[in-house]
Amino acid sequence: MSLTRRQVSLAALAAVPLRGAGVRRRTLYIAGDSTAAQKYSTEAPETGWGMALPFFLRKNVKVSNQAVNGRSSKSFVDEGRLDAILTTIRPGDLLLVQFAHNDEKTADPTRYTEPWTTYQDYLRLYIEGARAHGARPVLATPVERRRFDADGNAVPTHGDYPAAMRALAQQERVALLDIEALSLALWQRLGVEETKVYFNWTDTEQDNTHFNPPGAIAVARLVARESLRTRVLAPRDVVRLRDDIPTSWITWPEATDASDL
Repeated sequence: MSLTRRQVSLAALAAVPLRGAGVRRRTLYIAGDSTAAQKYSTEAPETGWGMALPFFLRKNVKVSNQAVNGRSSKSFVDEGRLDAILTTIRPGDLLLVQFAHNDEKTADPTRYTEPWTTYQDYLRLYIEGARAHGARPVLATPVERRRFDADGNAVPTHGDYPAAMRALAQQERVALLDIEALSLALWQRLGVEETKVYFNWTDTEQDNTHFNPPGAIAVARLVARESLRTRVLAPRDVVRLRDDIPTSWITWPEATDASDL
């Protein structure tokens, strides 16, 4: 599957600099899967954390959310989506990369990667691509699913993928946002019942992977806070880290292209 002309055009528009005053807004690109992706009206109330991240960033940092449902570090590259980002990314921009949910699908050769070999190999393509264009790569371990053991303890679900990403970040000297560890700690603190408020639980669906507005806002807050702690972002870049964010700020636009979904 290749990118449509519309998608490439939208990616290009996302990186157009502001005119006037000689100051260009930096763009933070998100390369990831459905946990981060833009959702549309047919998918509401499902919400990707990338939809909420702009609420925590000042106007000098623009978010270009290129995450897409169902993609792995491999399929995102194979479909030309990384190349599309690299045609528009500019020096000083950020490329935030979060994959693993679909890399784990051993039965699907178009998406599966092995943690300590092909997963790391594909992640290097994002790192090298960003650096080649003067942008800064940032790795984010995958946000955790909602899963508890019989004693009510939140348990990890991503196997070796987070550890493999942590090791690669250290090896390549890339900033790491350990969202897997932070989200697991958050689910533990909230507990079995309260976490249902954060995931896409509806009258007809019990989804323990994807978020609703409160969950997306909570995870985006973790991303923003960790970005500040690791100096990916500066204090002048962030806002509202301690504020309550109204869920009414989340909106789901109409999809204009079938490939958006």
